Amino acid sequence: MSIIKGSEILIKTLIIENTKYIFGYPGGAIMPIYDALFFYKKHISHILTRHEQGAIHAAQGYARVSGKVGVCFTTSGPGATNLITGLADSLIDSTAILCITGQVSSNLLGTDAFQETDIIDISLPVTKWNYQVTKAKDISYIISKGFFIAKSGRPGPVLIDITKNAQLELSNLEYKKFIKINKLFYKKSINRKRIKKAATVIKNSSKPFILIGQGVILANAEKELQKFIEKTNIPAASTLLGLCALKTVNILNMGMLGMHGHYAPNMLTNKSDVIIAIGMRFDDRVTGDINLTKYAKESKIIHIDIDESEINKNINTNIFLLGNCKNILKQLLSNLKIDRKINNHWIEKFNFF
Repeated sequence: MSIIKGSEILIKTLIIENTKYIFGYPGGAIMPIYDALFFYKKHISHILTRHEQGAIHAAQGYARVSGKVGVCFTTSGPGATNLITGLADSLIDSTAILCITGQVSSNLLGTDAFQETDIIDISLPVTKWNYQVTKAKDISYIISKGFFIAKSGRPGPVLIDITKNAQLELSNLEYKKFIKINKLFYKKSINRKRIKKAATVIKNSSKPFILIGQGVILANAEKELQKFIEKTNIPAASTLLGLCALKTVNILNMGMLGMHGHYAPNMLTNKSDVIIAIGMRFDDRVTGDINLTKYAKESKIIHIDIDESEINKNINTNIFLLGNCKNILKQLLSNLKIDRKINNHWIEKFNFF
């Protein structure tokens, strides 16, 4: 096995991870990586932006459109700190991106060297995971781990800071695909009793309402959502980020929720007897900034989400179903044996407003 620089190990690992595009802005601390990238330009296209913030937002856009992890490069210091807005945005919007920042050499850490900034501590509140690599031999494994964490469970931003000596150091490329399934990243098992209880509540409801969030799209659960709505005949509305989960031509699609949305779904949220929230987080754009105890106070709330931290965070739920929206909708469908009768009077109320 040939000995190569850490910078080349990085580029080769990105190729193995099927990276086609990198958005970035070069600088001194990341220059060895750019030097290595030059020799692999047939495999990876680099898109030069005019500012690091532009690079991370471009990576976000690419991730949202392609469904892949968006990758961006920046140098240390101001280059790295210019990523913060994009990182925070990606964390809130559940966008899978991998940011690779250059850093001063290990022996200069903590000396206030030129463009040395502690980007690990700075980015901690706005990343799903971050890590500083100081040895070339660790680069491939950490990059693989970064890709996994960015995409697994609820997607989000990952930042990997690589010191300049690690980029220049010689080592072997020993790629190991990072695979880890545990409670931190993904819960496959869904409580069967809760599924059955939710199915019973839905079946017996007279004025149910579905709130659709981006989690449906991230889970590729659009077909399951369509089947669920067809089987239950329940009207639905979407958050801003969940708008394309349900076709607008569907007669049960009542538009958009929230302060920028349509009047009827907002008014009738508080008239429903059951709310089924799928892959959404009850943020203030949906609930408003009123006393949250008044929100949907007549409803039993069934909350489906992959992120445990969102359960009971803003709105107290009666039944929570933790996991991938696609899997949970499939299980709910299998427990709803008979199609639920449509309540025309309830549907007509949405058209009345």
